[in-house]
Amino acid sequence: MAVKGITWDPAAIQALVDGLDPIDWQQLELLARVPPEKRVLAGMQAQAFAMAALRGTFARRFPELTQSELNMKVLAYLTPVRMGASAVSDQLSAVSGQPVVDTPEDE
Repeated sequence: MAVKGITWDPAAIQALVDGLDPIDWQQLELLARVPPEKRVLAGMQAQAFAMAALRGTFARRFPELTQSELNMKVLAYLTPVRMGASAVSDQLSAVSGQPVVDTPEDE
């Protein structure tokens, strides 16, 4: 099977598996006892932390942007569907009423 120019033969798969840490059965048993809603909540908290860290990074990099513009920049960075640089810049400009400074991924 080939994915993006990589051929996965049994030896390559085994090399990947060998590089993994051994299964921690005790940790798996503990996680299995946690209710699903608490596991989801932990994931949501991790996502909020990552977004806040990214927002802080953008705030230091673009001190002239408002909180709304920073939030839009975070969403544009994390959105899996890429609308293209011009569409994102147009949306941010519409929110702020000012031209938008492009991030490296927009270039």
